[in-house]
Amino acid sequence: MRRILSISSLLNQGIVQRRVSNKYLIHAIRPYSEDLSSPKPPGPLSHFRNLVEQGRLQHDPYQERVAMALENLLGRLEQYEKDMEEYHIKLAEWEKHRENERRRLLMEEAELKQRGDLWTSVKSRRSKLLERWAYRRKSEDVEPGVGKWVSYLNREKKLDSLVGRRPTAPAAPKGLYIYGNVGSGKTMLMDMFYSATDGIVKHRRRFHFHEAMLKINEDMHKLWKNQVEEKSLQSSISSWIMNLPFDMKAKEWLAAEERYKQEVQMKNILLAVADKFLVDRQAGERGASILCFDEIQTVDVFAIVALSGILSRLLSTGTVLVATSNRAPKELNQDGMQREIFLNFVDKLEEHCEIILIGGEIDYRRLIAQRSIDRVHYFWPLDGTASKEFEKIWCQVINQAGGTVTSNTVPVMFGRKLEVPESCNGVARFTFEYLCGRPVGAADYIAVAKNHHTVFISDIPVMSMQIRDKARRFITLIDELYNHHCRLFCSAASSIDDLFQGTEEGTLFDLECFQFETETEGAKLRRDVLAEGSVSSGGAPAGITSMLSGQEEMFAFRRAVSRLIEMQTPLYLEGVRFLHPYFQRELRNFRNYDASTVQHQASS
Repeated sequence: MRRILSISSLLNQGIVQRRVSNKYLIHAIRPYSEDLSSPKPPGPLSHFRNLVEQGRLQHDPYQERVAMALENLLGRLEQYEKDMEEYHIKLAEWEKHRENERRRLLMEEAELKQRGDLWTSVKSRRSKLLERWAYRRKSEDVEPGVGKWVSYLNREKKLDSLVGRRPTAPAAPKGLYIYGNVGSGKTMLMDMFYSATDGIVKHRRRFHFHEAMLKINEDMHKLWKNQVEEKSLQSSISSWIMNLPFDMKAKEWLAAEERYKQEVQMKNILLAVADKFLVDRQAGERGASILCFDEIQTVDVFAIVALSGILSRLLSTGTVLVATSNRAPKELNQDGMQREIFLNFVDKLEEHCEIILIGGEIDYRRLIAQRSIDRVHYFWPLDGTASKEFEKIWCQVINQAGGTVTSNTVPVMFGRKLEVPESCNGVARFTFEYLCGRPVGAADYIAVAKNHHTVFISDIPVMSMQIRDKARRFITLIDELYNHHCRLFCSAASSIDDLFQGTEEGTLFDLECFQFETETEGAKLRRDVLAEGSVSSGGAPAGITSMLSGQEEMFAFRRAVSRLIEMQTPLYLEGVRFLHPYFQRELRNFRNYDASTVQHQASS
């Protein structure tokens, strides 16, 4: 009942609304999350034109061209979804047949080994030269695993001839890579497309750069952890081996061959991560997959290696990619890091995506803000008057939220938690120093954004090169609050336009900002992750540092300013109650409660 009262009070306050308009919901600026009460959302082109007709957007020919391309892609997805469903049925049958044949071959080899005939048959085929080499060469000169590797390859060749090669996936529609200046509408249009794919494609995910990198890191560690847990690996092997009619020696040989197969598959861990990146198909669901990726960047070696491995694999196996960036693909790597890997990645993007520039120099976030009626969510400077107003609005929001302000913790990742000093029913308050003055990163900010629809940040200073690490963290924080569509209240030392005083006089260097947290035992940075993993870097781990150039920093500054401006507009603020994960969870819980109550009443 407490949850029902909570959601009811939100409905009464207008923070959550069940219906808007008799046609469809206007998804504010960034309609990437589905509203649970609205009908099927319109396609990106009709959605864009509707917003223009209502005067919420200014017509822009570049944006309309991109919306048209996205609409065309949407039209091809329905048939592609059916084609991929049929393909995955064939693929599952092929994988099952191949595994059965592989086990049959293994058992035949184990039987020969048990009878002592295996070595005789191999020996008779060897030349005397090879035999002398095999017996006389010192064991320390022989590369470990060569015998198993040859055996594994021979078995794979036999399987190819017995079962045939992996079925070919149907040709995927070309995705889109949209690039352009800050505030040009890239994310807005991508999110319109993402919203419109609901109900058309089963497997669909939207990631911002920071969230994607953290997921890749987390999945890599899960795979590594599973690899070293010999007990669980042994139990999975013994489930079918132990009941075979062989002696213990033959069973141990079979178990060793199985382990070696697992090790071979883990050699390139990025492929294993990519196969589970969008969806775990173990549930039996089949079909096409869509990845919407906001703000593709190549900020360092890990980003280049990881994005190249993951996205190349996804594109090669039929995933449709819609991505945004500030740069054209070939211009992503300004520092020339890992050039060969990067160029292969660019070739794959250009092969599978239509590259579209969304031109123009207008920052539409700023334009919308100029047309909007001011709503004070950003208080400056840090004087008595602004501080009083900031405290006043904090009290008003807390009263509306209904509840007691307490401190609590939110889960981050790898079992780590972040303490929230002041929190109340989805509203949280922090100081700038607490969030940006400590070595925290994107994972912490994602946790804050997912769990709080309204965030207050006080005492924000003017950014300068003297506090460049805090500035980088603040930019990442704004990115995640924006991506999750949080309502933001700030008290700052200057206006939004004057907040960032960074110049091109050197590089903003902050490894913590792009830190990929590992398990608390060790607290390693991502250079340690790459050094310990099986990812080929082509360079020394010591060289893995943040290599953002001055120009890249200015991109980040302009993006943060643009987003801070948009977050003050009515159009953005109206979307909080529909798009934020907090309210979507509440609505789902409310509806599940409604459905269970009706069912209970009907049965009683």
